[in-house]
Amino acid sequence: MRIVSLVPAATEICFALGLGAEVVGVSPECDYPAPASEIPKVSRALLAYEGKTSSETSRMVGERLAADEALYRIDEEALREASPDVILTQGLCEVCAPTTNNVRAVATGLAKRPRIVPLDPHSLKDMLEDIERVGKACGAYVAASSVVDELRERIGRIAFLTARISERPKVVCLEWLDPLFLGGHWIPEMVELAGGQNLLAKPGEKSRRVEPKDVVMAAPQAAVLMPCGFHIERSLEEASVVTRQAWWQDLPAARQGRVWVADGSSYFNRPGPRLVTGLEILAHILQPEIFPRPPSPKDARPWMG
Repeated sequence: MRIVSLVPAATEICFALGLGAEVVGVSPECDYPAPASEIPKVSRALLAYEGKTSSETSRMVGERLAADEALYRIDEEALREASPDVILTQGLCEVCAPTTNNVRAVATGLAKRPRIVPLDPHSLKDMLEDIERVGKACGAYVAASSVVDELRERIGRIAFLTARISERPKVVCLEWLDPLFLGGHWIPEMVELAGGQNLLAKPGEKSRRVEPKDVVMAAPQAAVLMPCGFHIERSLEEASVVTRQAWWQDLPAARQGRVWVADGSSYFNRPGPRLVTGLEILAHILQPEIFPRPPSPKDARPWMG
């Protein structure tokens, strides 16, 4: 089996299922686990984000989308050399990777027509089903069932322990900081499971822009900054974009010291197995008396700025 994965979450799923040696092509963002970084790249980003601020990145992406121009391009020669039997792609976000339609258009020119498996998750349940979908498509369904069972057990443990909690802090999760975007899709569900009240976003809905006045009016008692695509050090660098604002200082979360900065790229933005680790991180943030074990500082930290 020869697998091309154009989505970081799909690449993580393949390695979790023991299929790492069969992955012959990935995207530039496929950086976990470490061996994925050594696999040939079959797509590339058309914008240079390195060194750009959140505001500059948003402007660049917005201009490109407004002009109806792609953000990613598949390297047709590299894809031809990979000669995949299966291509794992996505329909969730045109900002994150080539979409399924892009992939289908390129795949028609290949001598061997691969099976295209699109992933489009909006919830934890969808993510678990995607693991099973990848397992079925790639001949690893038994491994997929085992991985899903273990993840369901971890999710169920947290849900059981928070089911009867009466004191649930009001929570805002920010997936981008300039401009502000709320964490959507599976994030509201994760907050509720972890023992919080999610504010301003509904489970399954796309991430969306929010104004500072709306965050102030919601009066969150806890806030988690999880910028999309950023690991912890970059998230910490970007945090002051919002935490230095006068309106932020008035939030109950800021006054009570309940602001956390997280590795969004690893544990919240990518709909793969590590979302469950993200859920466990949130459980400690929101209900530390029930979940006293803190996350590693490389995964999430209280904001001390």
